[in-house]
Amino acid sequence: MAATIGAAAETYYSLEMLSRRSLPLPFQRWRATVVKRLGEEARPLVTLLPARGPGLDLLALAGDSPDIDHAVDVLLRAPRTQVRRELEPVTVDPVHLSWARAVADGDADARRLLAAGLLSCHRVAVAPYWAASRSRLDAVRAQYARTFLEGGVDALLASLSPPLMRWRPPVLEVRYPRPVEVHLGGRGLILVPTLFSWRQSSLLYDPYDDASVPRLTVPAVTDPATGAALWRPGNLAADDALGALLGRTRAAALRAAAEGCSTTELAARLGVSLPAASQHTKALRDARLITTNRRGGSVLHMATPLGRELLDGNR
Repeated sequence: MAATIGAAAETYYSLEMLSRRSLPLPFQRWRATVVKRLGEEARPLVTLLPARGPGLDLLALAGDSPDIDHAVDVLLRAPRTQVRRELEPVTVDPVHLSWARAVADGDADARRLLAAGLLSCHRVAVAPYWAASRSRLDAVRAQYARTFLEGGVDALLASLSPPLMRWRPPVLEVRYPRPVEVHLGGRGLILVPTLFSWRQSSLLYDPYDDASVPRLTVPAVTDPATGAALWRPGNLAADDALGALLGRTRAAALRAAAEGCSTTELAARLGVSLPAASQHTKALRDARLITTNRRGGSVLHMATPLGRELLDGNR
């Protein structure tokens, strides 16, 4: 059970949601706000929305970090062969085919424009709602964990988003746009709640890597009331309010610790040095907002119940 599919993949999913002719009720208020603000800077990513068929797998190209700056850095460093492989199945509008080929061929300027487009889309469509959204994703993940502890794997799989999914041991059937069979072969399955999906799921896996664990996305917004709560005006100021209390970098450190991270991971997400990251964790630990435990050769920082209450208190 993962906490999020990542800021980059959620951003791409949000664009797919915007491109729909008719939008489900829980997302209408969000689109009314976002569509007015999405400018020309977003076009490089928008042009890679498929006319039909599968979309771009930004989880594979940018990772699952909840921090968009870290995701962009991963995208800029992705191997050329991987970028070309992920773009091949995407059916791009012929008008934008030369642009897509430039990205696939490893053109550095094209890659930077794509990264800038991702940042622009995230800033408008996802970032203002990310704090409240992360709380919702964490709540769904916690529900998965409770169901698993109380009833085991069978109860968990049977509870996943019916009628979208149906557990018929030993097969999990998922409503999907095309027929596909995936044999796990002992690899396991990662369940990931996603924000910008509605009664649909995605199975993300690397067909070239037999050892990679497939990820199954499960909608986190399942009813109009849940969706409407995410776009309330009060939620837009959540990040600013927490930043004003703790400082923006320290607030970001607390958010990172909500899902657990090492000092090295924290430094990468915050864009600071290791000593600076250690200073932030010490301050949060002294305030009893996080705990730090040694795991092998590194340490793991986790938010305490008090820290989680502070993160959730803005909702």
